[in-house]
Amino acid sequence: MPSDSLPPDDHNYARTSDSEEAPYGEDAPQEGVLVIPYQQLSAEALDGILEDFVCREGTDYGDYDVSLEDKKAQVKAQLADGSAMLLFDPVQQTCHIEMTRVLRSHGWSGGDYG
Repeated sequence: MPSDSLPPDDHNYARTSDSEEAPYGEDAPQEGVLVIPYQQLSAEALDGILEDFVCREGTDYGDYDVSLEDKKAQVKAQLADGSAMLLFDPVQQTCHIEMTRVLRSHGWSGGDYG
């Protein structure tokens, strides 16, 4: 496959790897973690969060060469379709993007948005 081609859409880009643990261990996010509707952020803030997320150590796209802009667009699309959620931990002052199905599998009842 040419290096400038995008991987198939069935990849799960909101997780950085299959072996990566959920950001809060085996349980749902800690109490107090908030779901942030990404649409309420400024374009600059959202872009910064997306860039930080896709550039984290351990992000692996396998045999595909995917540009930073394409990675950010793929994660933003997952936020838009509800398959991923933007979380904010006010205690740690951190943002994280997690797959909705993973959150639900851990009993997350923090609600949906968008």
